[in-house]
Parts: sequence; structure tokens; C-alpha cells
Amino acid sequence: MTATDEANPNATARVDSWIWAVRLTKTRSQAATACRAGHVRVNGDRAKPAQAVKPGDEVRVFHAGRERVVEVKRVLTKRVGAPVAAEAYTDKTPPPPPREHVALAGVRDRGAGRPTKRERRELDQLRGARRP
Repeated sequence: MTATDEANPNATARVDSWIWAVRLTKTRSQAATACRAGHVRVNGDRAKPAQAVKPGDEVRVFHAGRERVVEVKRVLTKRVGAPVAAEAYTDKTPPPPPREHVALAGVRDRGAGRPTKRERRELDQLRGARRP
């Protein structure tokens, strides 16, 4: 199989190899680790690193704090340049929410120490977490 096997519509590749080849992860080992951790789904099902992907499959990758939803257009087994890699999939990732809708993380002043029990309860209440 060549790096870009367009001639064969039945071509398949390992999902970890494909994620690495189209540059969704930096290394193949990161892609395999993401698969083993359950951060990769192929057509809605959790994927093991050796699961085969083919054109038309939907791949969801949760990596670096965001979820990418892509559809496989072309099977790649070797890492290629970014322009070629971008042509190998269709990005269906929804746009990120506007900044004003993103919950702000609590920021404590430097040297303020640990939160008191009262402050911790207030933080939990803001986050929506309940304690028994």
C-alpha cells in the first residue's frame, strides 16, 4: 500500500496510524495512547489502535482539550505534508463556543494559600457540584 492509496476504494489503515498521518496528533505513540484511553471513536464506537478505517468512516478524536470530528476521505499510512494531509479528511468539528459562554476558571491571588472551607463550598456551588 502506498502513502496515498486513492486507486483502491477498499483500502484500509490502522486508526492510530491514520490519525498520525493526517496530523491530528504529533506522534503515532500519542495516537495509540489516545486510542487505548478511549479518546478515539470510529463511527461512534471506541477504537483500539489496530482498528481499520476506510473512506467514509467518521473519526472522533479528543486531544489537547478539544474534540475533532473528521470524515475519512482518503486512507494514508505514511505521514505526508500538511496540504496533502488536509485533503485526506473532511473536518466536521463544530466551532468552539464564544468566549463569553466559556466558564471562567477560578483565579486565586498569589500567596493567598489554600481556600477555606467556606470558600471551597462556594466554589463547589458555582461549579454545580454537590457534596454529601
